[in-house]
Amino acid sequence: MRVTNIFKAFVLIIPFALGACASHSDKDMKKDIVDTAVGAGQFNTLVAAVQAADLVDTLKSKGPFTVFAPNDDAFAKLPAGTVENLLKPENKDQLVAILTYHVVPGKIMSTDIAGKTANVATVQGGELAVDATSGVKVNDATVIAADVGASNGVIHVIDTVLLPK
Repeated sequence: MRVTNIFKAFVLIIPFALGACASHSDKDMKKDIVDTAVGAGQFNTLVAAVQAADLVDTLKSKGPFTVFAPNDDAFAKLPAGTVENLLKPENKDQLVAILTYHVVPGKIMSTDIAGKTANVATVQGGELAVDATSGVKVNDATVIAADVGASNGVIHVIDTVLLPK
């Protein structure tokens, strides 16, 4: 099913399991996506990549955004040297494309598409295939923690880096 209204078309029904972000007070909700990722302590590679791609200001802006955030373990699964190569200034365009492929406009919570499948448009211009009929898959990645709130959107933690097709 192709869904054009991405605000109604995302899925993440896995229970929130990220201990570092498990409770969100009003104070926590004042943190934007970047500050939330930094504070979680498991997105060091992602944060370094966002900085190298000059996307910090964008992800700190009003949004809202839905970010499928690969944790450090996800980046570690890439072939040796891949991250270091992407962080080089001459590969900035490729890095931006990969990172923006992980971002969907709008704040899409797990309840918005629970039990459904959808193709959703990314900021990069590609589409992600989401299947929430048995667990939650985004392309080949599994959502391991959902609905990590931020002041300008939401983070869903994934176990694999998504690569644009």
